[in-house]
Amino acid sequence: MPAGYDAPATRENAVVTIPNLITVGRFLGTPLFVWLVLARHEYGWGVFVLAVMGCTDWIDGYVARKLNQSSKLGRIMDPLADRVALVAVIITLVIANILPLWLLLLMLIPDIVLLAATLYLFHGDAELKVTLLGKTRTAVLLIGTPLLLLAKALDSDATAVAAWILLIAGMLMHVVAFALYWRALLAKYRTVHRNTGTPQADGAPQAGRP
Repeated sequence: MPAGYDAPATRENAVVTIPNLITVGRFLGTPLFVWLVLARHEYGWGVFVLAVMGCTDWIDGYVARKLNQSSKLGRIMDPLADRVALVAVIITLVIANILPLWLLLLMLIPDIVLLAATLYLFHGDAELKVTLLGKTRTAVLLIGTPLLLLAKALDSDATAVAAWILLIAGMLMHVVAFALYWRALLAKYRTVHRNTGTPQADGAPQAGRP
């Protein structure tokens, strides 16, 4: 076997890479943010932590491309870190009486429905790509939430209005992204079912099917 033959496969399955370490740092920023807001009431520092986390969301992708260190683990961790951060931030702000409960429910219910459908139809990851709309939605919400926190820290009505414009736009995109992902999920399930050609009495995938 020629030297370097398995290099692409090795990179694909790599675990300890610079981009993955940056993503882990984003995971660790989430409990730090929760502690700053709920335990210390340090809203300004909370905004700073969110800003750093937002920067790492761009940096890890850039480093992965620049150093050719894209990996399967990284593609799983990156959107997961975004979702964990976003949900944790919104829950924190609801507990702190900065955001209303309905916004949290509007965020969580579509995600729970998609997760349940994915587990039921595919017994795990459906391997659907993250859409540009989904990434934009996350970015808008991750800007709107710290902006609302900043408005509280500065006691600024203008900043609060700008934050709410972003939050409402982000939630509308969230609903649309849910509808598109749901359609893609069902389309992929129909494709898999058609390709296997095996009948299913109860409408559920056969055991062992991805």
